[in-house]
Amino acid sequence: MPSRQDIVTFHDPPAPPGESPWVDGAGPEVGVDLADPHPAWPDAFAEIAARLRDALGWRAISIEHVGSTSVPGLVAKPIIDVDLVVADPTDEAAYLPALEAAGFVLRVREPWWFEHRALRLPQPRCNLHVFGPDSPEPVKHRIFRDWLRGNADDRDRYAAAKRSAAAAANAQGEHTMQYNARKEQAVREIYDRAFRAAGLVTD
Repeated sequence: MPSRQDIVTFHDPPAPPGESPWVDGAGPEVGVDLADPHPAWPDAFAEIAARLRDALGWRAISIEHVGSTSVPGLVAKPIIDVDLVVADPTDEAAYLPALEAAGFVLRVREPWWFEHRALRLPQPRCNLHVFGPDSPEPVKHRIFRDWLRGNADDRDRYAAAKRSAAAAANAQGEHTMQYNARKEQAVREIYDRAFRAAGLVTD
């Protein structure tokens, strides 16, 4: 399990020299298309989760709907973000062929960041993030999701930050990683309030 300190720390290591996280020529998409909240998003997650369980069985330690589509009332890119925890992300033979057979395509491999893997499903549109049990990222994502679900003021602040970041990124022809950077300050401010409310940060 991740430590308390790891949960509240933002780990953003750059790719080592000469390394790229992108697989087979993949890369971040240019342009940010935000959509109003849609009642079909939870059903899309349920469909994706069922596909993952069928593909992996008990190898799927946990499957969580995270990201903005998991928060009712929040604008979002219409792509379902899912965190999948497996025993060992480095053992790709134990899960990747089954995911590929289910329609997922590997796009990112980041051994330097908690052995994160990311896959894309075209329909329903999904970004699947694979982590191990010791990674703090799935815990962090659930805290952020649940805080926004329970705190309308921060949900609205985050929505405003997303709209502002998307407008600026689209005006400059930027890709999604740059859009994420533009809203990072708002994200970290919200995390700080959520961590303090949970008792994870007390100073």
